[in-house]
Amino acid sequence: MSDLRGKTIFVTGSSRGIGREIALRCARDGAQLVITGKTVAAHAKLPGTILTVADEVEQAGGRALAIQLDVRDEQAIQAAVEQAAQHFGSIDVLVNNASAISMTPTLETTPKRLDLMWEVNMRATFLMSQACIPYLKLADNPHILTLSPPLNLDAKWFASHLAYTISKYGMSLCTLGMAREFAADGKMVKGIGVNCLWPRTTIATAAIEFNFPEAVLRASRKPAIMADAAHAILTRDSRTCSGNFFIDEDVLRVAGVSDFEQYAVSSGTPLFSDLFLG
Repeated sequence: MSDLRGKTIFVTGSSRGIGREIALRCARDGAQLVITGKTVAAHAKLPGTILTVADEVEQAGGRALAIQLDVRDEQAIQAAVEQAAQHFGSIDVLVNNASAISMTPTLETTPKRLDLMWEVNMRATFLMSQACIPYLKLADNPHILTLSPPLNLDAKWFASHLAYTISKYGMSLCTLGMAREFAADGKMVKGIGVNCLWPRTTIATAAIEFNFPEAVLRASRKPAIMADAAHAILTRDSRTCSGNFFIDEDVLRVAGVSDFEQYAVSSGTPLFSDLFLG
């Protein structure tokens, strides 16, 4: 499949950053985008709302449905998925992009922050996937793509930010299990492609801007690299593309991309590697 024309793509956390970029990349194919997030009114510090992104999707050539959604609310998840399926007639792809981050060590992680990361990261990934799977089973080339890292149990990835790491690895474990559980078989020949995607470098998003020094932001890549990599994955055959922990740069190299300077925030600046790699 070369493009996503006519496909319904449900993207969590798509009012800004990587989620927005993925939505816009799919829209250029003529896809139908379900734009979700909590932001419906402009934020003082953070640009973008689900409504402004929905407008951008339409301008890019896609169709858009904006739904205000708190992914911690299981009833709201179910209602949003049902609304999307009724509006567009199908759900072909789920992108689990919504994520909460707190780079704090154990003694500095409050119960409130712990719960937020667990609920927005692992729990929402599980519940969003659970709600979408009945519809994905009916799709021709169904995919679940979760933005979380490859599993690596080296203690260095836990010691400095234990709660965050556990929550992100929880997302990745959902992929590990669901890829096997919903693989192509005699009962459901099509199968659902369930994969993870993670960046080789830090990506210039609000999470990087507010949690890292400015030098890291300058040494990052633009969100467009993740969007292009996501598009390359979602156009693969779901029957043979599942259970992978993809890295954006590797995906694009396979797709024939050789010029990565186009994605640099600051051309010529040495890049800063993302967490959980190396």
